[in-house]
Amino acid sequence: MKNFNIMLCFFIAQQLLAQGSVTAPTTTNNQPINAIPLGGNTFFNNFGARGIGLSVQGIQNWTDAAVIPTVYVRILKKGTYTLNLVAKAAQKSTLNVGMQSKNVKVEVNSTDWKKYPLGSFALEAGYLPIVLKGIFKTGAKFADIQAIEIQGDPANIKFVDASLTGSAQDSYYFGRRGPSVHLSYTLPAGKDIEWFYNEVTVPSGNDVIGSYFMVNGFAEGYCGIQVNSATERRILFSVWSPYTTDDPNSIPADQRVKLLGKGPGVNAQDFGGEGSGGQSYLVYNWKAGQTYKFLTRIRPNGDNTTTYTSYFFDPNTQAWRLIASFKRPKISTWYNSPHSFLENFDPERGAVTRKVKYNNQWVCDASGNWTEMTVARFTNDNTGRKKLRLDFQGGVENDQFFLRNCGFFTNFTNPDSVFKRNPGGKKPVINFAQLPK
Repeated sequence: MKNFNIMLCFFIAQQLLAQGSVTAPTTTNNQPINAIPLGGNTFFNNFGARGIGLSVQGIQNWTDAAVIPTVYVRILKKGTYTLNLVAKAAQKSTLNVGMQSKNVKVEVNSTDWKKYPLGSFALEAGYLPIVLKGIFKTGAKFADIQAIEIQGDPANIKFVDASLTGSAQDSYYFGRRGPSVHLSYTLPAGKDIEWFYNEVTVPSGNDVIGSYFMVNGFAEGYCGIQVNSATERRILFSVWSPYTTDDPNSIPADQRVKLLGKGPGVNAQDFGGEGSGGQSYLVYNWKAGQTYKFLTRIRPNGDNTTTYTSYFFDPNTQAWRLIASFKRPKISTWYNSPHSFLENFDPERGAVTRKVKYNNQWVCDASGNWTEMTVARFTNDNTGRKKLRLDFQGGVENDQFFLRNCGFFTNFTNPDSVFKRNPGGKKPVINFAQLPK
């Protein structure tokens, strides 16, 4: 997770919302016209978009024909739908609007907002990409585009809209990031669980920038692998403070997470922005298609504090590496809520699908007894729960749990579905006494 940029994104989203809104929905022939706001539903082919503006007001300053905006809307029921483009241009320009292998040329010829009919289309259920291309312009830019209107029952048309939550933060920021998805593993009953072992594989081509493939989650934090940029990847381990705040500097001294130790090359510091606490990361060039092993220990210290320690098995050296060890105050607990999740933390890459596989989950209790975990419950965040986005999946594939999100694919998994994989029987062989301190 990129903790440092979330509050900034929240502020930007609030400012954009205050600037204006799209055309209000109306009705024609007793059929509602739904205005798809472009700010939360448009993505560009080149991510950076080279100067083009995108906000809740729509698309502005579109000057480059190489920039191709795509607007996504989900159709829940097959049927015929009528579409309009709401646009204006200082000087005449020609656009191409493409959907379902059909193309409509639009000449934008008004300096004021104007509706340009695109026609009626027989649309299948699922996500509909509406691709905009600049064909010809006589002025500096092709057009400003406020919205795409689609006529039909609002219950059958889903898109990112602030009115669904009443919050620009939820819809425009998290809606563009896409839904986060989770797997919660079922612990054996009646045992004090001290260790959680898990394996992760990111299939080739799914190591998308902005992805966090979280492997070993627990009630107070998480550990996993990230793609931070085109040149940097990390192994991240964080523990939240018991004090609720987004500002780590405001945490009282007696409620701060304390770093007890970290491995060679590991960076450690406080974090904030989505809760606060202690964070550590190792810059490590992990590779898609390769399986990695993680081990996390949680043990109460007997003084109302608990120690959290995470390890990563480095296939290059065939040895366990210490990521970090933290002491969290005001809690006495064993391992609770083992889980994994997949999220995208880059809003500009919310239209790119990514997938991850998790396998061979085991826990070890305080007496040294190992138990394989083969049952997991699939859940998602409010972006999916409130149907802002429906591109999320989870389940079992080739006897491995998997998660998939983003990219506007059509099939989705019902939240709270429970899945079971076949036991593999491959108990980890780990000498705890020889793990690095």
